[in-house]
Amino acid sequence: MSNKSGAVNVSDLRSLAKSRLPKIFFDYIDGAAFSETTAVRNRSDFERFALVQKTLRVKDMPSLKTTFLGAESGLPFMLGPVGFLGLYRGGGERLAAAAAKAKKIPLCLSTFSIASIGTLRRQVGGNLHFQLYMDRDRSFVEHLIDAALAAQTEVLYLTVDTSVTSIREKDLRNGFRAVTRLNAPLLFSMMQRPRWCLDMLRHGSPSVEAVENYPEYGKGVLEQASNLSGRLDASLTWEDLSWLRERWAGRLVVKGILSPDDAKRAQECGADAVVVSNHGGRQLDFANSTIAALPAIRSAVGPDFEILIDGGFRRGSEIVIALALGASGVLLGRAYAFGLAAAGQDGVEKAIDILATEISITLKLMGIASIAELQEGGTDNLIDRAYGFNA
Repeated sequence: MSNKSGAVNVSDLRSLAKSRLPKIFFDYIDGAAFSETTAVRNRSDFERFALVQKTLRVKDMPSLKTTFLGAESGLPFMLGPVGFLGLYRGGGERLAAAAAKAKKIPLCLSTFSIASIGTLRRQVGGNLHFQLYMDRDRSFVEHLIDAALAAQTEVLYLTVDTSVTSIREKDLRNGFRAVTRLNAPLLFSMMQRPRWCLDMLRHGSPSVEAVENYPEYGKGVLEQASNLSGRLDASLTWEDLSWLRERWAGRLVVKGILSPDDAKRAQECGADAVVVSNHGGRQLDFANSTIAALPAIRSAVGPDFEILIDGGFRRGSEIVIALALGASGVLLGRAYAFGLAAAGQDGVEKAIDILATEISITLKLMGIASIAELQEGGTDNLIDRAYGFNA
């Protein structure tokens, strides 16, 4: 991404994304549930922790290589599932996957995506994961699983915190998931972003590739988005996780865990990992932040069970805090979606590079030579400012 953009942090990428996207799509990325208190907590609760500075210990810049979910990664974070990337930039899923591949990190594709997992495997490759929403129609769920298997996907994520879609007031005002066809107000809003319009025209009318043989989901991405969210299985229980565990032989990750009891239950049901997540604050309003929930969850599942985390990460130092508290890795969401909307693949790579640089500088100033050393030291690297002692 050109330095002329002036983007030096993720907040700058957010501003660029806002200036380029129609309001309906920027608000879909940026918004959260009800009062948006959970999303605010995701950001503000990082301030509870202070990093321990130690000097004159590390000669070279730290190594950021690590291993999670059975594979080596060039960085301790990955691109998590974000719906409808192809609406933020034409071919968005392919551009994000190409950026992840270039940076040697995984990308997890959302069920709610324009391009399918098979298309990404054929056109891009790399370390591709797949995130599954449990549809009421189990035959459709099996279709998604089979597609992931055919695409040589080794890691499947089941999202469990969306049995009912919460109210996101920005989406409600804009008509996202309510408007199923272009209308005059929406068309007018889109026309205020001519560069985005030209980009969409070059790539053709977007639709969800995974449902192209399922006419009941409708035609065009607006109608399909409404139908996909409306068909989520509200009766999802632990028995369904057991069913999926029997059906899926690869690594199975449960995404949407905030409770130590739920983390332990997922572990007992045969999950290989959990993602500590509150859906970016987009589901339960006034929920706990993910970073505040992480320590108790790590304690509940023991030191060897893999825990990933998402929710509010905008700085490399915040990723360092999560790793010190016991996370195996971090899933990015809005941070890279802003980069994608701002500048396509270059924007995603810019977001990745910003965070990688911030992590490297942070570890160097802490006197830590590698991600492995950070994780081995754990909470000795932190001060819990709320209580005045090491976390």
